[in-house]
Amino acid sequence: MNQNKKIYDYKNSLTYELRNLTLCFLIKDNQVLLGMKKTGFGKGKYLGIGGKVEEGETIEQAAIREVQEEIGVVVKNIKKVGTLNFYFPFVEKPQKWNQKVHIFITENWEGEIIESEEMKPSWFNKKELPFDSMWSDAPYWTPLILDNKKIHAEFMFNKELEIIENIVLIN
Repeated sequence: MNQNKKIYDYKNSLTYELRNLTLCFLIKDNQVLLGMKKTGFGKGKYLGIGGKVEEGETIEQAAIREVQEEIGVVVKNIKKVGTLNFYFPFVEKPQKWNQKVHIFITENWEGEIIESEEMKPSWFNKKELPFDSMWSDAPYWTPLILDNKKIHAEFMFNKELEIIENIVLIN
């Protein structure tokens, strides 16, 4: 049996496009900025800064807007380093959960990083990330993008939000 048969079969059964979201990682020397999510989906977890792509904007525009809304800075020269497809076939209304996340990194921004209602930003050494306080998929791909690798990854979760299958490709 194909090792990734569940993901393959599930994504081929979908009759809709995955929702587009963004994540942006700000890099300074050997550190990366992560945000502790204070509200909503992912509350209590560290993750990159980002969110939904709104109608009428490009994915890059959404990444820039979300960073400004969540931590108060305007990112410049963002570089796309990957995509993550997340599948949640066992939750109620999976169409609201299934998503394609476009990942960006940058070393360039203007303004002062601030805490918002949604996000509390903190700097971490790129080699000492708080994986215990991140989504379970993060160890599979975050070190790769922070090591300047381009990736595409797919993750399928059970209803307890545990990974049941994954694929990680380095481009």
